[in-house]
Amino acid sequence: MAEHNHKKEHKKNNILLGFEEFEALKKKADESIECFDRLLRLQAEFDNYKKRLEKDRLEFVKFANEEIIMEVLNVLDDFERAVKAGKSKHDFDVLYKGIEMIWKDMNEFLKKKGVKEIDTQGKPFNPHEHEAMMQEERDDCPEDHVTEEFQKGYMLNDRIIRPAKVKVSKRPKGAPRSPERVEGSEVEGKPEKKEE
Repeated sequence: MAEHNHKKEHKKNNILLGFEEFEALKKKADESIECFDRLLRLQAEFDNYKKRLEKDRLEFVKFANEEIIMEVLNVLDDFERAVKAGKSKHDFDVLYKGIEMIWKDMNEFLKKKGVKEIDTQGKPFNPHEHEAMMQEERDDCPEDHVTEEFQKGYMLNDRIIRPAKVKVSKRPKGAPRSPERVEGSEVEGKPEKKEE
């Protein structure tokens, strides 16, 4: 009895197709298999491409600074020559001149690479360019202006890479709120009267 039921179920699942319908389905199945194989190959190629890109990126990062390091090695060689000359001649002036030449060469090298100093002395305090290390009461310059530079600040292609460390002026206690012009024709915002 159970065998008879199995044959009935088997017959229910069978569908009769004409030859043309069978060939069309077979063709679609073959196309699907071909597309799937192509997709797998493309995925493998893409994975290999990503791995190559990552390897190239790591290689680039590893040697990106090679040109700059070569230039710095030249500066290091100059320092070595200056130190040897200073030792052999026991002449401070020779050592000083050598170091001064190296300093100038280094500044020129940095300028070529797009590095420039941030101008600070006497300028209004700018928190983007300056880092205030201390304040001092001053009546000989406007409030919130740089009075001294402790460490130079630098920009690389118009982007601040190190702010300047500075001392900033503040109004002396009891002084009027609006600063007087140091050399000017105005005192407390009023024009100076001219004599006739």
